[in-house]
Amino acid sequence: MTDTTAATGTWLTQEAYDRLKAELEHLEGPGREEIVGRIAAARDEGDLKENGGYHAAREEQGKAEARIRELKEKLRNVRIGTPPDDGVVEPGMVVTAVVAGDEMRFLLGSREIAGSSDIDVFSPTSPLGAAINGRSVGDSTSYAAPNGRTIPVEIVAASPFEG
Repeated sequence: MTDTTAATGTWLTQEAYDRLKAELEHLEGPGREEIVGRIAAARDEGDLKENGGYHAAREEQGKAEARIRELKEKLRNVRIGTPPDDGVVEPGMVVTAVVAGDEMRFLLGSREIAGSSDIDVFSPTSPLGAAINGRSVGDSTSYAAPNGRTIPVEIVAASPFEG
């Protein structure tokens, strides 16, 4: 893996990687075959203009293909394990921060990393995520809320998400 990939890769726990890989394999294999079978069966029923089953199966096929593309992209630049426990906020870290005076604990990353955990998740591209990504414990910053208000943030703790 090149340094560029390492710097931009998405951290996934082994469990999250295995789960996403299994979902991709299912969608590309049996899942795809099942949808193609439903499309063929609906097509055999006749007039496609008024065939609700055909249109529903085609819509499901489009959603499945979009999810396949999404999973392939997520798994393309993946880093398995956890980020270093160095107090620097980056995707894959559980962050405790005081946001607008309230302490919050959340995962910076994606819902796929969190799996079945009930921890709140903020994307690194969200306003809060972008403001804290790359900052260290003890740093203060702010971000612009959708309503235009400036929201102060102080990073209290950051540790790797263990799953």
